[in-house]
Amino acid sequence: MFGCSTSTSTTHPMAIPPPYCDLGKAARDVFSKGYGFGMVKLDLKTKSSTGVEFTTTGSSNTDTGKASGSLETKYKFKDYGLTFTQKWNTDNTLGTEVAMEDKLVEGLKLNLEAMFVPNTGKKSGKLKTAYKREYLNIGCNVDIDLSGPTIYGWAVVGYEGWLAGYQMAFDTAKSKLSQNNFALGYKAADFQLHTNVNDGTEFGGSIYQKAKVNNASLIGLGYTQTLRPGVKLTLSTLIDGKNFSSGGHKIGLGFELEA
Repeated sequence: MFGCSTSTSTTHPMAIPPPYCDLGKAARDVFSKGYGFGMVKLDLKTKSSTGVEFTTTGSSNTDTGKASGSLETKYKFKDYGLTFTQKWNTDNTLGTEVAMEDKLVEGLKLNLEAMFVPNTGKKSGKLKTAYKREYLNIGCNVDIDLSGPTIYGWAVVGYEGWLAGYQMAFDTAKSKLSQNNFALGYKAADFQLHTNVNDGTEFGGSIYQKAKVNNASLIGLGYTQTLRPGVKLTLSTLIDGKNFSSGGHKIGLGFELEA
């Protein structure tokens, strides 16, 4: 339920590299975040007088008609470096996260996540640690599982636009690596290149610029217009470069409201 955390630092973007799961994120986002190909989406963000942030999202798939939504509340105790987040979605999954950042050590972030599915009674949790500083971003996550936790680790180094990263997962129940990934990329102000090798068998790559193309020959184009302060309209299209003349291309429509 809770995704990869992104850096909130105001430092120069290449001074602190991103975490491993954010490598190539700009190119991936155009095929998911904000552009919503084949979807009609609505995002609403508000903030109460007490500082509680509310984020409500809803979407409908134009092919299947399936609708989904989520509600997130977030409150920050800035004096203590603490952030409390609660989230619910239409799959009836409840999530809670408590995070502390830059209090014990500058650049260190600690997260405790818990999820609960009332319909099935399933419970899960995760302890996350991350540390970032100039040229380096490292982290380790541990699943809270008494039968044998899985340990996730990653590291990214960056210098003058170049990024190199490694990601692993170790299954303690089976005493073996379940994930072994490498990535290499380059990031400039208006251009990003990302390549990766997963488990030595899966190869991928992406290029991010004004038009976005991934290694499946999907071309994403988007247009965003601020209609008025707090109201944003997004139009998008996804073109299958391998089957341009056969149709099947997707379009998307999104509204983002912030009050």
